[in-house]
Formats: sequence, C-alpha cells, structure tokens
Amino acid sequence: MLGRVISSSRRLLVPALLTVAFAAVGCSSSVPVTAPSPEGASARQCRALHEELPRTVNGLERGTADPVSDFTAVWGDPAVRLRCGVVKPAVLKPGSEHYNPGADAAEVNGVEWLFEKQGDEGYRFTTVLRKTYVEVSVPAKYAPEVDVLTDLADAVKKTVPAGV
Repeated sequence: MLGRVISSSRRLLVPALLTVAFAAVGCSSSVPVTAPSPEGASARQCRALHEELPRTVNGLERGTADPVSDFTAVWGDPAVRLRCGVVKPAVLKPGSEHYNPGADAAEVNGVEWLFEKQGDEGYRFTTVLRKTYVEVSVPAKYAPEVDVLTDLADAVKKTVPAGV
C-alpha cells in the first residue's frame, strides 16, 4: 500500500514540477542595474521620468531592471541601461583628475548629452545642463548608439528641468 501512495504522489509531483520549470523558462530575465539613490527634487524628477519613459527605444522593448527601481530602466538584449539621479560625471568636475572642459557633448532633440566611449562596449551618455543627471549606457551592438537618445528626449525634457 505504501508503494502505491508514493507512486501516486510521484505521478502528481512530476507534472507540477514540469509546469514550474516551463513557467520559469518562459519568463523574461531581469537585467542587473545599480540603482542610484537621488534625494529631494532629483528623486521626484526621476520618478516622473520613470513614468514617462517609452515602451521601446530604437525598436528595443522595455525589460525589467534588477533591482526594480524608479531610478532605472532597461531595453533590449544586450540591455540599454538608464539610471536617473547619478552623480555628476568626473569629466565635468573642475579639479577632478578626469576633468575635461572640452569633453564631447551634443544636443539630441533638445537635450544636451555628454558622450563617453566605453572601450569596445559602446557609449555612456549623461545629460548636461539639467537639474538632475540621467545616464544612458548603450552597447556597441546598437551603433550608432546615439539613436537611442532620440526616443528618450521627450521624456527627459518633460520631467527633468533645464538648469545646473
């Protein structure tokens, strides 16, 4: 009798385990992103930006950042990563060993961005002349990497005020 109970339990357990395994395979994975920790007005601006961010950028679908945060967002695989409320880049800080008053920057749809090449990995773009710094890392796979910024400009302009 005990053999029949164990055997019966196994028959019920196997389909349940397979269902869980298939469900896990079907779920999209999350992308690790270090979340900044802005405060005050910057935190409010980042939360507002998070609400305005598009579902797609440069044709890439929005994914899930890990940890989930109002200060981060990701699109595609490999992921385009956005972090809002980051510290001022060292290249923009007078006195920093990396300070470069002639650093590459350009306007894309009304938003000024600092361009920093990340070796063969792609580019990191950081807003300038805005009250809060927004950083976007774009893998080289999506060259020209700047194209991603066109889809983010309206949300940045709407939620992060110009100024320094």
